[in-house]
Amino acid sequence: MQALFDAVNAICAKIQIVSNWFWDFPCNLDWYGSIPILGNFSLAIILLVGTGIYFTFRLHFVQVHNFVFAVKVLMQRNHTRNGISSLTAFLLSTAMRVGPGNILGVTGAISIGGPGALFWMWVSAFFGMATSFAESTLSQIFKEKRDNEYVGGLPFYARKLLNDSVAAGVALSMLYIVYALLCFPAQGFNTISAVGAIASKISGVNIPTNSSLYWISFAVLIVITAVISFGGIKKVTKVTDRIVPVMAVIYVLTVIALTVGNIDRIPLFFSSVFTQAFAPDAVFGGAFGLALSQGIKRGLMSNEAGQGTITMPAAAAEVSHPCEQGCVQALGVFLDTIVICTLTGFVVIMGSMWLTTDAQAWFELGKLDKFLASCGALTGGNGMLYSVVTLLVSVCFGLFAFTCLLGFMSFTEMCANRISSKASFINSIRVLCLIVISFGVITNIAGMDLGALWDLSDFANILMVYCNLPLQYIGFKYVLRAWKHFEKNDGTPFTSEIAGLQLPVWDALAKEHKNEYHH
Repeated sequence: MQALFDAVNAICAKIQIVSNWFWDFPCNLDWYGSIPILGNFSLAIILLVGTGIYFTFRLHFVQVHNFVFAVKVLMQRNHTRNGISSLTAFLLSTAMRVGPGNILGVTGAISIGGPGALFWMWVSAFFGMATSFAESTLSQIFKEKRDNEYVGGLPFYARKLLNDSVAAGVALSMLYIVYALLCFPAQGFNTISAVGAIASKISGVNIPTNSSLYWISFAVLIVITAVISFGGIKKVTKVTDRIVPVMAVIYVLTVIALTVGNIDRIPLFFSSVFTQAFAPDAVFGGAFGLALSQGIKRGLMSNEAGQGTITMPAAAAEVSHPCEQGCVQALGVFLDTIVICTLTGFVVIMGSMWLTTDAQAWFELGKLDKFLASCGALTGGNGMLYSVVTLLVSVCFGLFAFTCLLGFMSFTEMCANRISSKASFINSIRVLCLIVISFGVITNIAGMDLGALWDLSDFANILMVYCNLPLQYIGFKYVLRAWKHFEKNDGTPFTSEIAGLQLPVWDALAKEHKNEYHH
């Protein structure tokens, strides 16, 4: 086990160097980095924010114009005959979006780039909502029907947009599966470590990771994950339908309570965010580019707009028009970053541990410990209130990790369907996922740190972005046609004729609706 562990970490360390180069290019070139203002913008940031700005203006600020409509769609309780409902697809994608990164990523971004990083997260999220609308609408346009379910997303529209290239669909499916495999170990261990933290809070005793509690929690996690994943997408959504609203409400109410209890610090929060977005304090390096890059990068890692990963659940929804789910998924970016990430930001920034005498010790803590220390600054550090808050945060952290794990499992299965829909192949992918989760959890229980795998997911993230964004531009003409038809709202169904290419699923839906109307 030790030899395998050392080999994995050695490989990760090499690839992480490449990952950082991709994220920072061309800012890591002296001639470019010396250019005023522009030298702070890496190619990844230009592509992500630039695409969001472009789509925002071409779609006439669709994220604002159709915000209320998206909320109304989520409030509807429509019966579905095929696929899943808009709300279920929204909750499934939220299970993936709202993960430990909403606590760890935001805390890390602020501790490196300063409070101003949160401002750039907001900017990336606002324009990212338009990107999410476009990619989710595109996934709906090109979705396919398998038995009584819809499948689609990045690997599916990639194949159609690239002259029906089977290789493109398979390659992107494999890329996502590899990306998910890299993320499984961290999410698995985050889940059971949350169980350990909860037990420690309740018992008042620090429980080591190699204790029987962790081994039992690991066994239970694998069994539950296996039962849910082998039940298919609809079984996964039944779980996420119940857990996602609960974890979101607990986290929101916990942070609101902390904020209300420290209402006098709210002016500090806003002044820090807006002033340090352009001029970070010296303690954070005083570099504008650092706040910018941390905010944009963590914004993507959190809401995944432009990455193409959330397109899978978007395609699975049964809706009356492709743009309907596009509006809903844009709302998902808002919930993830503008709401959940901002709540984390409230705690860290209002806590302002870098302004205390414990600043040096705080910077040396892990990301979760930094967040909990910030909670301590807002509750007095000890006592019943601090214990209750940290207990609730541990519960949320565990639920965030578990639902994220389920999201990875279900999206991996959707991608596997692009390669082969044979039951033997799908089951093999499920087993492989469980093996990787087990490996990650066991190594962590044994005291081996696989944190490099978490960092390595950055590399998979940027590869997904570079693969997905060009496809968004190639397919944007179809998104525009769908959007113009949607905005016209004349009651006619969306069909191949409107899109300008053959779409069997939408033609069949139009025929079904026509028959129902005549009856």
